[in-house]
Amino acid sequence: MKVRLQYGKRGLQVTIPDEYRITVVEKPSMPVLSNPAYSVQSALENNGKSPRLGQIASKCKTVCILVCDITRPVPNHLILPPILKTLIDVGISRDEILLLIATGLHRPNVGKELTTILGDDPILNSVPVENHFARCEISHVNLGYTANRTPIKLDRRFVQADLKIVIGLVEPHFMAGFSGGRKVIVPGIAHEDTIRTLHNSKFLSDPHCRVCVVEGNPLHAELIAIVDKLRTHCGTNIYGVNVVIDAERRLNFVNFGEIETSHQDAMAFSGQMSMVDLDRQFPVVLSTAAGFPLDQTFYQAIKGIVSPLNIVEPNGKLILAAECKEGLGSQSFQQAQRRLFQNGTSSFLQSIKDKNQADVDEWSTELLARAQQRAKIMLYSEGLTQPQFELTGTQSIASIEQGLTLALKGLERRELAVIPEGPYVVPRYRD
Repeated sequence: MKVRLQYGKRGLQVTIPDEYRITVVEKPSMPVLSNPAYSVQSALENNGKSPRLGQIASKCKTVCILVCDITRPVPNHLILPPILKTLIDVGISRDEILLLIATGLHRPNVGKELTTILGDDPILNSVPVENHFARCEISHVNLGYTANRTPIKLDRRFVQADLKIVIGLVEPHFMAGFSGGRKVIVPGIAHEDTIRTLHNSKFLSDPHCRVCVVEGNPLHAELIAIVDKLRTHCGTNIYGVNVVIDAERRLNFVNFGEIETSHQDAMAFSGQMSMVDLDRQFPVVLSTAAGFPLDQTFYQAIKGIVSPLNIVEPNGKLILAAECKEGLGSQSFQQAQRRLFQNGTSSFLQSIKDKNQADVDEWSTELLARAQQRAKIMLYSEGLTQPQFELTGTQSIASIEQGLTLALKGLERRELAVIPEGPYVVPRYRD
């Protein structure tokens, strides 16, 4: 059997022997919007749940639009031009419209990356584009604390804008349940102190802090609390354009409205599209990190390990295909990986469990460590050097076929699940 995996920009075709019992886990078929440009325009003008964008914008002088960074394949080339045209048509000066790249603690996006993120429509070249810098203290407004003592520090440019818009890609997220909506604000334009607090082990060890779960999820609740605090501080609503896309990056869903309402509707649609119920677990699972841009670093690729864990048998094996063309990730992440590699899983998890603020990017290492307690992890990657591979804590394989041979050797049940889209599909074991 031949299966095509999402890997880098080119994909990866794998041949799996017919002697294995294979379950390919894919999303249910969902309709693609036949005229995406019309659908976006219609959402901005006739959404039925909030005033039209033009009506809202006519009362404003300054606008800040949050745009996800290079790690999210948001179809901004479809979304931004009609938004900008609407704002300009109601009389807002182009100089007063800011596109702010919501980098969180990721590196800034410049040069050709901005074209990849924003598209090349001429109207995009007529408004300012800037990056968020989470470590720049004076760039943030301090709004106090949540009830759980999370510091609320948000980018001044967004807080002070008359009209606040976020553009979110709503897909399964391995900690917050779903991405998009409130998550574009936090961690997107939050200060380092806010981000590190929200990623501590107290949040991540909660059993509800997982993929496609928002009910009872303490991280989701904290993000909502921060958005509510911002809304109260400013005395105005925050608006969201939320989209859902398929494996080919085609638009399946788009809406516009008040940030929480629009996000709830998009999460409901994404959940229907992403979650797949299965009646058994598997001794071996083959997953991916969903290809470009998510599999450019091992830091991001860990999402492809975490999402399918529910269908891996205890002490089973998980094979991940991730290109990792940019290497492991940040220096902070590499330091966390060294501690995991040197101290072992149990000691690493013990060392972080009481910290109020996680070290930067330590959270992905924590989730990897928890995954290692459940399954043996094998990794196929063409982008990592041997020293980098050692820091992943995974078993290096020369090919997916070799990994399958090693993983299935000696098993009575020569059975595996294959998830070509990785974390964009969420398999759930229903006992």
